Amino acid sequence: MPKVEMLAMLLAGGKGSRLGVLTNNIAKPAVPFGAEYRLIDFPLSNCSNSGITTVGVLTQYKPLVLNRYIGSGSSWDLDRHTGGVTVLPPYVKEGGGHWYKGTADAIYQNIEFIDLYDPEYVLVLSGDHIYKMDYSKMLEFHKEKKAEVSIAVLEVPWEETHRFGIMNTNQEQKIIEFQEKPKEAKNNLASMGIYIFNWETLRKYLNEEAERNEDSAGDFGHNIIPAMMNDQLAFYAYTFKDYWKDVGTIESYWQAHMDLLGDQSKLDLQDRKWVIYSVNPNRPPQYISGKAEVENSIINKGAQIMGRVKNSVLFFGVKVGRDAVIEDSVILPNSSIASGSHIKNSIIGRNVTIEKNSQIGVDSDSDQIKITVVGDEELIPESSQIKSGTVVG
Repeated sequence: MPKVEMLAMLLAGGKGSRLGVLTNNIAKPAVPFGAEYRLIDFPLSNCSNSGITTVGVLTQYKPLVLNRYIGSGSSWDLDRHTGGVTVLPPYVKEGGGHWYKGTADAIYQNIEFIDLYDPEYVLVLSGDHIYKMDYSKMLEFHKEKKAEVSIAVLEVPWEETHRFGIMNTNQEQKIIEFQEKPKEAKNNLASMGIYIFNWETLRKYLNEEAERNEDSAGDFGHNIIPAMMNDQLAFYAYTFKDYWKDVGTIESYWQAHMDLLGDQSKLDLQDRKWVIYSVNPNRPPQYISGKAEVENSIINKGAQIMGRVKNSVLFFGVKVGRDAVIEDSVILPNSSIASGSHIKNSIIGRNVTIEKNSQIGVDSDSDQIKITVVGDEELIPESSQIKSGTVVG
């Protein structure tokens, strides 16, 4: 194999249990997003737009949909004779094998794949974040700082610091302390789960961790990065200031869709300078009847709208019957909402049938939004009343 300067390893094996019924049948990176995409489209498109043409995608939990979706990588211009995209599930080797125990263990089990390309740098990514980022600029920063490890960070609200790995830095952006999900944070620079490592350095620490501790969690945040920090390696924080969303919860997944709407959208999916690519099947055009009302919404191909849709995101194949009302909601592919139904502040899964005159998530008078979720393939009987905040599935 020809040598590459930087190779990307995309972690896409997560179950995404906090997304509940939305990931009962598919891996989290395969969850639909934005009426047209899946979560994994964002890091794959970022790689393609950044000029990174060798990508390993590490799969594990319910990988069938994700494997079929990625295919040869042609949708992201990653179908190359050398390099391109390679799906990497766990496998049994001469000395045995096991599931990926953690993020670092997933990389460790694929050292042979990385060594095929003999990269100078390895970019480690998560497969379930929503953002647009030029990784080549982060690599330039890494080189300028003569870093051994660079971690992409962004400022988060102080009340959310307990959810992230927090980086404490000096004036030169050198990381002097790492706090993994601290109860009391000293800073609000949160790790985005995007790392650039010098490959020889990372390889050494992965091997040492595996040899030293068979019971290790094999995690970057708990094992590898603290070990590197203890040895005083050159760590630097690359600050990212554009839109980024970890859609690991129902609330954040819903909010990310709401962020797409409005004249001042926080994430521009129409930007032709930085296209987010996806596998787009050929589908009939959307149909919006003369009596339909659509306000501030995203409606994908193949949708049929005969009712009222307000401030919502509808994926392909969604049907909205006469006098049905959809408000502040996300309707995933091929779901059908019959006439007279009213849906508000909800996420409706794939291939759901909601029979007529059903009320979903419309009962709350509180200022606090409670997201209602209906899982894939569910049948909601006629005149059902589903309270806000309920999970069906």
